[in-house]
Amino acid sequence: MKLALLVETSRRVAATSGRLEKTGVLAEFFSQLPPDQIEIAVSFLTGTLRQSRLGIGPSTIHGSMPERATESPLLTLDQVDATFESLTGISGKGSAGERARVLSALLSQASRDEQQFLAGLMAGEVRQGALDGVVMEAVARAAEVPADLVRRAAMTTGDLPLVARTALTGGSTALAQYAVELFRPVLPMLAETAADVADAIGQLGRAALEFKFDGARVQVHKRGDEVRVFSRRLNDVTAAVPELVETALRLPAREIILDGEAIALRPNGSPYPFQVTMRRFGRKLDIEGLRSELPLASFFFDILWIDGTPLLDEPLKARVKVLEELVPPDLLVPRLITDSIDDAQAFLDSALAHGHEGIMAKALESPYEAGRRGSRWLKLKPAHTLDLVVLAAEWGHGRRRGWLSNLHLGARDPAGNGFVMLGKTFKGLTDETLVWQTRQLLALETNRDAHTVYVRPELVVEVAFNDVQVSPQYPGKLALRFARVRGYRDDKTAAEADTLTSVQDIYRRATGEEPPVPV
Repeated sequence: MKLALLVETSRRVAATSGRLEKTGVLAEFFSQLPPDQIEIAVSFLTGTLRQSRLGIGPSTIHGSMPERATESPLLTLDQVDATFESLTGISGKGSAGERARVLSALLSQASRDEQQFLAGLMAGEVRQGALDGVVMEAVARAAEVPADLVRRAAMTTGDLPLVARTALTGGSTALAQYAVELFRPVLPMLAETAADVADAIGQLGRAALEFKFDGARVQVHKRGDEVRVFSRRLNDVTAAVPELVETALRLPAREIILDGEAIALRPNGSPYPFQVTMRRFGRKLDIEGLRSELPLASFFFDILWIDGTPLLDEPLKARVKVLEELVPPDLLVPRLITDSIDDAQAFLDSALAHGHEGIMAKALESPYEAGRRGSRWLKLKPAHTLDLVVLAAEWGHGRRRGWLSNLHLGARDPAGNGFVMLGKTFKGLTDETLVWQTRQLLALETNRDAHTVYVRPELVVEVAFNDVQVSPQYPGKLALRFARVRGYRDDKTAAEADTLTSVQDIYRRATGEEPPVPV
């Protein structure tokens, strides 16, 4: 299958606003795919690579982009995938240069549209609207099988490309093989956001409220003396978390699958920042040494399997009952069942006072909808806001192609030396805002490269974000987590924007630690 056909499909999906229309475009494309290229195509269209990592960063991608594009592109999906695979095998002295050479050779055989698509794919920025849910429906339509069957198979395997190939080549009979089983992680159930406790109670009525830890989501599988732990992305992290293995072995059930959080706590019980917890998952050597320095606590909030019986379709209240009978109280997330707004607010206040990021509100009758982000689970956490200056913007992909989208955000340097970058965001921008900001930013342009327009720092934008994290990537050594645009502040000048000192204060209050010293 030619890459050009996939890129054109991506363009058509991006240009289509309706879900049914997107599904139809994708189904038409899937029905034409050779069996051995289905998994590649589904991965690419959902913005993922089949390889865990290529060892290539944005600078290499940009530096490898040819000045010209071929007028007669011949690349196929399997050629691109094979090149990506070869990149993962390049290591040792001179590997960076060799990766750039291989990538440049690939891109030189591509059209300009193909180059832009591949650059976005490698950078994790394919955003044409082919979300997993739409792709599942399109696969079901192309394979002429029930969408629920495709959805359940994808949820229980955590591998949509594999499920797509199974559906398109084997139909309903082949899909029936997929069910929950031990040591094959399922996709975690996800949550929508509620505005406040009144909004959450208004949507759910009497609900289960739980502390929301800012730790690492984990799924623990146990059979007898064998335990394996999986991350949010379904990677096997067992070797990194011996404490969780020991905890699971102490539980009385012979077979079990638990959903929960692993988190590093200070001696007083308050949580360390998320990045500190994640140090435990990035270390491959001296795990015992790091364990003594930074022990992990585990807190469980759901159970998906018990002694041969899957529980995903059971209501939350039934799963919680089983969980509480099995797991000691000190290993459970704090939970309150209520329909009182006042009690819910007090519970949220308590979570924040303990240093956690907020609470979850869950419908008592909700099944465990693996891999889905639905309104039966809601998250509530306060957001910070800052008025920041736009330093640059990157050209958008997919339906945002032609508009300046991804904003580079900066705070004022309190020493008067310009602005300090805190990260990027393309979230929260309406079509109307995209049109307006593109016009304004082009008028402020100072220079550009292939992907980014740099501007005079004059536009002030109000940005909401969840918290501040340490980041060696930026001179200020701090970055915003989950930043999104709330709106432009045309009533403010750049001289009135917030300073890096304000950002450091937020970090200090949230973590109880001193922020890193800027470069």
